[in-house]
Amino acid sequence: MAKLTKEQARVRRHARVRAKVAGTPERPRLAVYRSNAEIYVQLIDDVQGHTLAAADSRTVVDGDKTAKAKAVGALIAERAKAAGVESVVFDRGGYIYHGRVKAVADGAREGGLSF
Repeated sequence: MAKLTKEQARVRRHARVRAKVAGTPERPRLAVYRSNAEIYVQLIDDVQGHTLAAADSRTVVDGDKTAKAKAVGALIAERAKAAGVESVVFDRGGYIYHGRVKAVADGAREGGLSF
């Protein structure tokens, strides 16, 4: 069998995570996507198939990538509260819970989301 690329391996890991994690209207899924330069997060209700709120690092101005990720976590927490969401399930998207992914989670927790 041929070796998987990094992206193929991440997609495979994400499929394993998604088999266990699903968002509901009461407790949507906080999905993270990380590119080399930016980080994107969405609150997703998988029952309806709707995105309730979204945020990304393109709107955050200053800091390094980890600081921007933490700010994105705080921003999604603020938008979640505006949408009436207090609790979420975290979907790390097949990425290791470390660095920018962890910074998003920490920022969202500090912003008042519970997971």
